[in-house]
This record gives sequence, C-alpha cells and structure tokens, in this order.
Amino acid sequence: MTATSIRTEDPVFALHEGGKLEVAATAPLATPADLAKAYTPGVAEVSRAIADDPSLYRRYTWVGNVVAVVTDGTAVLGLGDIGPRGAMPVMEGKAALFKQFGGVDAVPVCLDTTDPDEIVAAVRAMAPSFGGINLEDISAPRCFDIERRLDDLLDIPVFHDDQHGTAIVVLAALRNATRLLARDMSGQRVVISGAGAAGVAVTRMLASAGVADIVVCDSRGVLHRGRTDLTPVKAELAAETNPRGVTGSIADALRGADVLVGVSGGRIEETAVAGMATDPIVFALANPTPEVHPDVAHRYAAVVATGRSDFPNQINNVLAFPGVFRGALDAEAGRITDAMKLAAAEAIAAVAADDLRPDRIVPSALDPRVAPAVARAVASAAG
Repeated sequence: MTATSIRTEDPVFALHEGGKLEVAATAPLATPADLAKAYTPGVAEVSRAIADDPSLYRRYTWVGNVVAVVTDGTAVLGLGDIGPRGAMPVMEGKAALFKQFGGVDAVPVCLDTTDPDEIVAAVRAMAPSFGGINLEDISAPRCFDIERRLDDLLDIPVFHDDQHGTAIVVLAALRNATRLLARDMSGQRVVISGAGAAGVAVTRMLASAGVADIVVCDSRGVLHRGRTDLTPVKAELAAETNPRGVTGSIADALRGADVLVGVSGGRIEETAVAGMATDPIVFALANPTPEVHPDVAHRYAAVVATGRSDFPNQINNVLAFPGVFRGALDAEAGRITDAMKLAAAEAIAAVAADDLRPDRIVPSALDPRVAPAVARAVASAAG
C-alpha cells in the first residue's frame, strides 16, 4: 500500500482535504439591485465616505471582526520549524477555532521569511485589513521582539498566543487548584520548566497575579543572576525571579516546591517530582509527551494537568484566545493589556469554580460559557 493510499484512507487527511476554511458572503447577491448595492455603483459611496471619515472604517467593513493569524512556521506545535506551508493546516485550524468559539473571523497568513524585520514590515503593511493580529508559532527569542515592535507600531491588538494564551490558562488553572486545596496562591513556591515563549509569559503572568517565589529553569538548569550564558530575555527573568538564589538543576529547583509548570518539552525524572513538597500541583504541559507522565505525577501530586485532550485538566489555549479577541474587538481596544489578560484568567477560573475537583480545575475546551465570559471580562478591563 502506498503512502498516498494510506493518507487517502486516513480520516484525519480526509477531513483536511481541500482545507478547513471558506469565505462566505453576508450580503445578498441574487438580483441586479443586490449587485448594485454590494458592489458598483453603491460601494463607491461607502468607499468615498470612509476616505473622507476613517472612523467609519470599522462600521462599514469587516475589519472590526477579523483577525490575522500570522506565522513563519518556525515553532509549530511540537513539530518545530516546518516552514510556512507545513504550518498552514495548523493556522487554518486556529482560524476555525476563532470562529467556532468567539465568533471572530480569522485569516491564516503564513509568511515565507524568518527575518524579524521582514515579518514586522509585512504585518505592518497588511494591518489595515484586520482588526487584530494573532502571532502564532514563531520561535523564541525572535517572537518577543516581533510582538513588542508590532505592539508599538500598530493601533490594533497584537497577541502572541503561544505566550499569553498559555499564561492566561495556566493562571486560571493554578487559581482553581489552590482554591481546591485551600492554599494561598501567592505563597506557593513555583518552578517553571522552560524559558521559551510560554515559560517567559507564564512567569510574568504569575508574578503579576502575586506569586512571589518563582524559579525558572532552562535545559542547562536554574536561571540565576550568576549565570553568564543567558540570553537578554533569560537574564531579565533571572533578575526578576528566584528570590532565594537557588542554583543547580531542575531537581534542585523542585526540592520542596509546591508547584511545577512544565512548558519545555524536556523530560523530568520521577525522583525530582518525588522531591517536591507534600501533595504538590503538577502541570506537565508539553504536548504530545508531557515532561512528567500523568500516571507518574499522580503518585505524588494532589492535582495534575497536561496539554493533552485525553487526560483531565487540559490546559488548552482555546479557553483564552477566542474570548480575548472577542472582548478586545468589542471594546475597540488598541492593545491587549496585562489587566485584560488577568481578567481573562479570572473569568476562565470562575466558569469552573462552582464544581472544582482534582480532575476539573478548568472548564472543558468545548464549554460554551467560556468565550462569552472571557469576552465580557476583557472588554470590561479594556475600559
């Protein structure tokens, strides 16, 4: 049997054949009068009015409800650098999730360049076509600079979901896990395994929410002020975290820790988890292979979460990004602030708060209450 025939018979390939998106008209086009209003000559009047008064742009075009999902294909899921063409099915899927859960139209844009200057220039040039920019699967540390520059240049929301979507849902999950266990979240000793896009954002989000003792580890061990091999971003993290001056390996960092958040894709030994405090919280979020297998984590932990849909407590970004953009677009926000992200996390946590269990600290990704709740909270925080 050939590879082509195997793929033809595979239901996953069958679902993706021809892509997962289409464009549909919202205006009737059945009569000459319809055509005259939707296109020429009627459309010219609308275009002239917008040219004279740009404030009419959002009202009379689709930009107020459309987001660009932009990638260069360098950090796609757990696949790594697979390029813009390999990334397209993922970006199509992301756009479908935007529409399904947030009612937001989204267009996948896969750029055939990895140069930050070219990416920034391309997104800046096409920005008038969109109400928001969702950066996706762009490798660290370039993603930090690209997002910062676009946030400064554009007057529409820019959001790197690999960073902030993950951080929002992690904060929601940790709030509920500590509530369930009757613990003060701010007093927890937290270890972050991974100092890439998600690790940086999770660290800063938890710090913004009041967690004071955070230790971050990369593949070479604990980030601390004495290390001389750190990138500028990691050096900033080392200066902002690790108040007890921990050094050494991930096992050293985990000794006596209350919480592990794994966003690294690496493997953490069972002995390191065994060295944590009694009944810890373990979020092993690497997907498809968690840093600590849930069966192993459950030998020690009171609450376990993963990034996978086949285990309880999936930390899934779809809980965040559709509602975040829905709220930002509804509020006509020019950017997504820390206050809006914190509000999104609180809203997600609140949806699950009425029925907390060790295997239910966040809502299901399919829970229809989540995106509207997040949207309301984000719009309110946008002020």
